[in-house]
Amino acid sequence: MTAEPAPRMDPQGARQSAAMAAVRVVRRLRDAGDWQREMETILETLCSAMNCQRGILFRLRELPGQGFAQSVAAYWIDPRFGGELASPTVIMQSIVDTDPLLERIGEDERQGKIFAGHTRDLDGFLRADFEKQHIKSFLSVSVFAHGHLWGTFAVNDCLNEREWTEEEEATMHIIALAIGDAIEHSPSDAHASEVIRRTMLQASLDAIIVIDETGSIIEFNPAAEKMFGYQRSDILGKDLLDTVVPEYYRKGYVSGAEYMSGRGAPMVGQRLETVTQNAAGEVFPIELTATEMRVADRQLIFGSIRDLRDKLRAEEEINRQREKLHQNEKMAAMGSLLAGVSHELNNPLAVVVAQSTLLHEFATDPQTKVRAEKVRAAAERCGRIVKSFLSMVRLHPAAQAETDLNQVIRAALEVTAYGARSSGIIIDTDFAPGPLLAMADADHVTQVAANFLINSQHALAGIGGDRLIKVRTFRSDRGNPGFSVEDNGPGIPEAIRSRIFESYFTTKPVGVGTGIGLSISKSIVERHNGNIWFEEVLPRGARFVVQLPVITGGAAAAGDSPARSSGLRHALIIDDEPDVAGSLSDILELMGIKSRVVPAWTSAAATLTGHMPPDIVFSDLRMPGTSGIAIYRELLADNLALAKRFVLVTGDLIGAKAEIEALPAPQRPQILEKPFSTLDVRGVLSAIADQVAAAG
Repeated sequence: MTAEPAPRMDPQGARQSAAMAAVRVVRRLRDAGDWQREMETILETLCSAMNCQRGILFRLRELPGQGFAQSVAAYWIDPRFGGELASPTVIMQSIVDTDPLLERIGEDERQGKIFAGHTRDLDGFLRADFEKQHIKSFLSVSVFAHGHLWGTFAVNDCLNEREWTEEEEATMHIIALAIGDAIEHSPSDAHASEVIRRTMLQASLDAIIVIDETGSIIEFNPAAEKMFGYQRSDILGKDLLDTVVPEYYRKGYVSGAEYMSGRGAPMVGQRLETVTQNAAGEVFPIELTATEMRVADRQLIFGSIRDLRDKLRAEEEINRQREKLHQNEKMAAMGSLLAGVSHELNNPLAVVVAQSTLLHEFATDPQTKVRAEKVRAAAERCGRIVKSFLSMVRLHPAAQAETDLNQVIRAALEVTAYGARSSGIIIDTDFAPGPLLAMADADHVTQVAANFLINSQHALAGIGGDRLIKVRTFRSDRGNPGFSVEDNGPGIPEAIRSRIFESYFTTKPVGVGTGIGLSISKSIVERHNGNIWFEEVLPRGARFVVQLPVITGGAAAAGDSPARSSGLRHALIIDDEPDVAGSLSDILELMGIKSRVVPAWTSAAATLTGHMPPDIVFSDLRMPGTSGIAIYRELLADNLALAKRFVLVTGDLIGAKAEIEALPAPQRPQILEKPFSTLDVRGVLSAIADQVAAAG
């Protein structure tokens, strides 16, 4: 049907009708248990009195910085119009953002201004929307609840364009106030608020404590129960200072009564870190935020508390890992530096060892033989020291093998000897008889022993009188091989003995120690399935002991094995250091092997198929433009028989381990370490002879 314009009521009648409607609506809202159930009747009463065809209660929700969103809370339409009038539009953020008029109306509604007029005077989205709903005149007022804009209350005339009277606007204001009051006092809203409040308290991950004017606790949530160890029922009503504030801090706290009276320095409004205590008396760090609340003429303080123990532990762990990374980077840098240094040292040392060996071999004068032997021994010692330094700074996986602990300790003593001598420290050694065999990584165990010796030197640095370090290797009653390092220094205080194996714990002055030596030592020993411990020495001093597992079987007796008849007659030596290559050639000549020396693989390749091809190849690991590994891989592909007679010569075996171990185990070449002696060369030739014999 098409609705006809409704007859207009006389002004006096309109005023009386609106006033009576306002009275009826206010009474209905006052007596209603649930205002929402009454809204449709209220809208019908008001619209009938004001001769309007539609009434709406909109719910507005602020979108911070983005306008508002509008939904329909209640709606009534004159049934005589059926489906001719479209339903109210739900306004979403996307519409508000793109329509300036809606933004302006939203701002007016926040200020409580009336929005009234004719659809023909509008533009944009709102005009199109109102025309779609057949609205000709509109009147809308703001509804406030709990001090904020809750929504809008509107009536529409869909038949006539009309001017709204002051009485009608006043009636709308009165009803809007009544609706706001009903919302604030609604049992359903109060219940919802209480449910929300209780849920927030229950779900909060932070401890929440609320105190009143006297400092008494009136709220204590589950997170607070967990943090402090008190039950809510037991702590409510007790004084905050007497329960969660440590006794030695209580004088610095302002009581609730003092704060409320304005005395003292308030903590309210600040975010600060402090300490608290739990029911067991444990004091721990927290972050506290305190907020003042006024509820029903009462002044309350709401405290949100966060336990900082996990955060501080995480920060400490981050700092430990950062320091560990820093130390690892330093060790890696030292390893790279020492790798270069070892290469430069081991090449001339190889020449010195080889030539002194040859001099000893050919000299007829006994005195010359003695001197040559001294030179050789000193050069070999230098080589062992370089190797020991490299093993301590190169990070490589443990490679356990049958190892003589006596030799390991001697290597550690050589590395640390200068520090002891320069400090006037006496080293007293007591080695177990014969080889003291253990399944161990010699480099790693050397690192442990050297760390003990260095720690003892540091401990003795600040004392007077005789300074003594005793080093002992032993076999326990059960046959376990082990060693100990003891000093007559000040010892280790009992209070910190339980922490000496912790990472980054050190008693040394800044710049002297890193705090990781004993921790790494403990880790190394445990990886060997061994034990490490500290013993007190009386009247003063400290002893560190390492004991490793028993191994079954035994090692071959030490000593020179006779040279095997290998059938090797011609050797190819590839080395860019002519002195090193020449020294190796001289040693091979002693064993009846003729050598050809070339500086690079490009020069060597032609000799493989020429006159007198080599029976064995010695190649330096590092050379300009290529490497011994690359040459070996090429031989594996093109000349497998010769690849089985290939020897890598290197002064940095530790640094080369990764490259060598990347090869399949059966295909790994023999290794000759610099500086090498005749015994070392003979051992390599013997191993090659074994491989040739095994291959048939």
